[in-house]
Amino acid sequence: MHMQLTGNITPDNLMGLEAYSKFRKAHKADVMVHRKLRSVLLGEHINLQFESETTIRYQIQEMLRIEKIFEEEGIVQEIEAYAPLMPDGGNWKATMLIEYPDVNERKRELARLIGVEDRMFVEVEGHSRVYAIADEDLDRENDEKTSAVHFVRFEFTPGMCASIKAGAAVKLGCDHTHYPAHLTIPLETMASLAGDLK
Repeated sequence: MHMQLTGNITPDNLMGLEAYSKFRKAHKADVMVHRKLRSVLLGEHINLQFESETTIRYQIQEMLRIEKIFEEEGIVQEIEAYAPLMPDGGNWKATMLIEYPDVNERKRELARLIGVEDRMFVEVEGHSRVYAIADEDLDRENDEKTSAVHFVRFEFTPGMCASIKAGAAVKLGCDHTHYPAHLTIPLETMASLAGDLK
């Protein structure tokens, strides 16, 4: 059961706390570069961080480190919490951050942006738009405001996957009334994202 759920992250192939501590000193900067490469800023205030096995594995190892978890049961729980955020071959999954440094402005904008997570889309050249499926883990908005953090996934048809792998231009956008924006995802980011697809 656990094997299937988590694809290729299992308790057996995660590092122990001591090994990870050494790895972290040597590689934390690389992981940050990878994460930055896979982040797309849409407009000034929406940041989509596309997750990968690398980012999810790092996230799990960080949680184990911070919580000092080394029992198998605890490790499995962390894997189960994060594994669903990992792309599984026909989709992209991202953490969506709505960023307003000013507290009052943030409060006001989150109230205006209710439903914004459902209006995010990816458009592969020559194909129709794919809208995000948001927050399957829990509901992150109420009548007053949306959350500053969402989890979104974009599901692609085999044809879209083939186009992306063949180098088609891909747009990321939002058509929410209060946040109309779109951009073409930069090539170096696309090279990394194309690798998520089977």
